[in-house]
Amino acid sequence: MTAVSSSTPLVFDPYDYEFHEDPYPMYARLRAEAPVFHAPADDLWVVSSYGDIREVLRDDVTFSNRMGVALDASAWTTDAHRVMSFLALDGDEQTRLRKLVSAAFTPRRVRDLEPSIQRLTELHLDHSLAVNAEHGEVDWITELAGRLPMDVISEMMGVPQADRDEVRRLADLVVHREDGVRDVPEAGMLAAFELIDYYANMVSQRRKSPSDDLTSALTAAENDGDRLTDEEINAFLFLMVVAGNETTTKLLGNALYHLSANPEQQKQVYAEPEHLVSDWIEETLRFDTSSQMLARYVVDDVEVGGQTVPAGSKLIVLLGSANRDEEIFHAPDTFDIHREQGEMGQILSFGTGRHFCLGAHLARLEAKVVLDELVRRTSSFEVHADRAVRVHSTSVRGFANLPTTFIERP
Repeated sequence: MTAVSSSTPLVFDPYDYEFHEDPYPMYARLRAEAPVFHAPADDLWVVSSYGDIREVLRDDVTFSNRMGVALDASAWTTDAHRVMSFLALDGDEQTRLRKLVSAAFTPRRVRDLEPSIQRLTELHLDHSLAVNAEHGEVDWITELAGRLPMDVISEMMGVPQADRDEVRRLADLVVHREDGVRDVPEAGMLAAFELIDYYANMVSQRRKSPSDDLTSALTAAENDGDRLTDEEINAFLFLMVVAGNETTTKLLGNALYHLSANPEQQKQVYAEPEHLVSDWIEETLRFDTSSQMLARYVVDDVEVGGQTVPAGSKLIVLLGSANRDEEIFHAPDTFDIHREQGEMGQILSFGTGRHFCLGAHLARLEAKVVLDELVRRTSSFEVHADRAVRVHSTSVRGFANLPTTFIERP
């Protein structure tokens, strides 16, 4: 890790492309010099230490989700729940909506997806390895990591196969940030409107002709006579396709990138996949989590880490920094699949408290099925890091392209 010089002024710019390439030196400097830092350019309060972040995430009375969780100015609104569902609600409103959604998005529904995930994994891996055999390498993101999570979510929702590439393209545009633009770019806004319209039409169709998919289950979800409105279903579907799809794609890319950079650990994973694939996933979630930062609205004047943060402030918690906090994790800047389970259990990649990620189990299941099958079918791989292309986003961290060479088992 290249240290950021403490002789230079401390500037936190979440839109800076150079910061996206490697945010961890900046996180380390924030933890050391200003664990609660005011970034005047965007009027943000930035929280970087594990303990403070955990407290913020578990107190949604003082640190509200009512304005959403994205730091972009256009997304920072009391209408954020219209596209972020219960992620942008607090208290009883959040509890009500999450209960109704959970009645359809059940643990059993997720478990029942495993055969479909396996089938889709084999389909995309067959194609990826064929491309690899022909060209000596394959873009892991384009051919598998970017396709499979969208296919899984789309299959669960009932999105037709013919529409999935376009839905994925729109979802990519929603999270992409353009160099020099300190907000959601126009293309991202237009993509969000298109996705919302698409899901609105799908919900309308399911109201008329229900099927056995998640969208139909959401239209039928009921709790003591209370039901979801079309708008609430649309918001949850939008949240799933943007948050659920993008974060799992990034997890699958980051997993390969970091294991390729640690060849001894790669050999160990291939030697003991039944024990180490899960540890590989968890260490990837800790070391380079897909979701790097979340926003909160400060309801009342509050002291955080010895600093008074005024009411009405926009506060950012750096999940990526929490997972590298040296107060919690031994040698935090070292990728180590043999990390103690007690440490692994402390990661904040999926949040904590009442807003703990509803899709955490699905993301882990997808990663486990994909990486188990990859290790079964290949004997090693090498990511061509010099040609990897990062996604530029204020919300997710990962790759747009990840050229990789696989050695297939005989």
